[in-house]
Amino acid sequence: MKVILFGGSGMVGQGVLRECLIDASVEAVLSVGRSSLGVQHPKLRELLHQDFTDYSAIEPQLAGYDACFFCLGVSSIGMDAERYRHLTYDITMAAAQTLARLNPGMVFTYVTGRGTDSTEQGSLMWARVKGKTENDLLKLPFKAAYMFRPAGIQPLHGVRSKTGWINAVYAVTAPLLAYMVRATPNHMTTSERLGRAMIKVARDGYPRPILESEDINAI
Repeated sequence: MKVILFGGSGMVGQGVLRECLIDASVEAVLSVGRSSLGVQHPKLRELLHQDFTDYSAIEPQLAGYDACFFCLGVSSIGMDAERYRHLTYDITMAAAQTLARLNPGMVFTYVTGRGTDSTEQGSLMWARVKGKTENDLLKLPFKAAYMFRPAGIQPLHGVRSKTGWINAVYAVTAPLLAYMVRATPNHMTTSERLGRAMIKVARDGYPRPILESEDINAI
């Protein structure tokens, strides 16, 4: 399986990249991003690209892939609705529409979050935007598309957030997080389990297009 990874420098993307590099069923990984990940591996190739709304200049390099793991995402805290929609909906759909045209046999996997509003009518702005993004991704002509909605994620194997204070919180609460992963699988998973589940679903499929934390852990 040859995969394209978006968001490889983020906490979720780091975990997914690690699992891809150690999984024998993954033949090659193309990381698309604005800057280098600083990772060297025989499976990994990096494609630096600045405009995440227009892929016309690099389209030939995006063809011939079996799966896409789309792990880009931003927090809605302190962000106005228009900006959040652009960074969440517009950028995701620009990539997905391009990949669906170039790779009709592709499986597209999108990381959203628990509480996403599939009705697009709820009171929470971020949940409505995520819901519309999910709904429109599921309409694209991929072989299949899956929406991953993890709640809490415990980072493992050196996976780190880009935000310093978040790393400090994870370090202090590591024992509690490990306990919660075991005790509350409906609410907590790990970066390792998330990455493994995404690979397995892309390879083998899943009965439902939307996966919550309990599905991720079960897989």
